[in-house]
Amino acid sequence: MRCDVLAVGTELLLGQIVDSNSAWMGEQLAAHGIDSLVQVKVGDNVGRITAMLRRMIAESDAVIVCGGLGPTHDDLTREAIAAVMGVELVVDEGVADAIRELFASRGRRMPENNLRQALVPTGAAVIAQTRGTAPGLICPVSVDGVDKVVFAVPGVPHEMFDMFERGILPELKRRSGDASVISSRTLLTWGESESGLNERLDDVIAELELAGSPTLAFLASGWNGLKVRLTAKAATLDDCNSLLDVWDARVRSELGHLVFGSDGESMESVVLDLLRSKGWSLGLAESVTGGLVGARITGVPGSSEVFRGSIVSYASEVKRSVLGVSDGPVVTESAAIEMARGARRVLGSDVALALTGVAGPAEQDGMPPGTLCVALVWPDGELSRTLRLPGLREQMRQFSVISSLDLLRRTIG
Repeated sequence: MRCDVLAVGTELLLGQIVDSNSAWMGEQLAAHGIDSLVQVKVGDNVGRITAMLRRMIAESDAVIVCGGLGPTHDDLTREAIAAVMGVELVVDEGVADAIRELFASRGRRMPENNLRQALVPTGAAVIAQTRGTAPGLICPVSVDGVDKVVFAVPGVPHEMFDMFERGILPELKRRSGDASVISSRTLLTWGESESGLNERLDDVIAELELAGSPTLAFLASGWNGLKVRLTAKAATLDDCNSLLDVWDARVRSELGHLVFGSDGESMESVVLDLLRSKGWSLGLAESVTGGLVGARITGVPGSSEVFRGSIVSYASEVKRSVLGVSDGPVVTESAAIEMARGARRVLGSDVALALTGVAGPAEQDGMPPGTLCVALVWPDGELSRTLRLPGLREQMRQFSVISSLDLLRRTIG
């Protein structure tokens, strides 16, 4: 089964909005064993949308059109799909009533152009809207006597996610006629490059190619780490999970401490769980990251059970007056240790993590941009490290977050 993706919107071509929807759909389709070989962006022009859609549906089994379903004059996806189907647009009264009721429930006047969203190509089915006003569409198309399908979903991400799960994925599975189950598991890693991971897993990859299932793919996720995704296909979900268990263990045995979590976990959630299991609280002293570590930590539900707070000691005099850092250079391991000790004392935490460094663009204390001095103080000891991190200012700061949390994980784990 092949399903390609057409993203509609002039703003995508102008770079005003990044097309993350196509990337998400490509990932979801691959995870469910559906090929997606082409992804295209096209502007708000009905002729160009129609021409591109005709070309794409001729080469695939299905096309998902994302965007262009709103109420304004430049929302032209419905017209283009109707042209490809060779049918007229008609008002779906059920959709129209739902739109009226939504505005009424919010006590707002409904502009009449909202009823454009109730226009449906003759013969199409509606994917009911649960989070907005524009419904999705399932549109059967015949190409040279072959039955195919065009889906249309809004460009608003949370609306698109919902419709993909409820309407598109079940229909694609039904049309594929494949009764098998596909399931994925993602291992999260930090501390090795993508090429380095590939090299470490050469033997595993060779074995998987012979086995056929699961498959293995690498997904770079920036300062969230590198992901190793295993995708298994089998008769039942239990069979999938059995396969994934075997190869999950095999990958972990090769990568060791580089694997810090899986699936919905993050470095910060793993660190919090580790501290919680020991009954330890955490305090932070941040300079180069300016509070980014604390922000990541507090983004995890339940972090208040562990996290005491963060002292953002950006200025040198704050490091000295609040944390007790000695006079002299502040981008050193000794300064980082003193920051961690001070944070532990001031915040009353069991564990303290401190970061000081140079994000750039200029040197500081004789240290080049990309220098991170990180220190950890915990009930059983103290530790400091100097790391050289890549990237420009913001990338270096974000890499500092996950690198420092990874040091904490490996040290007290």
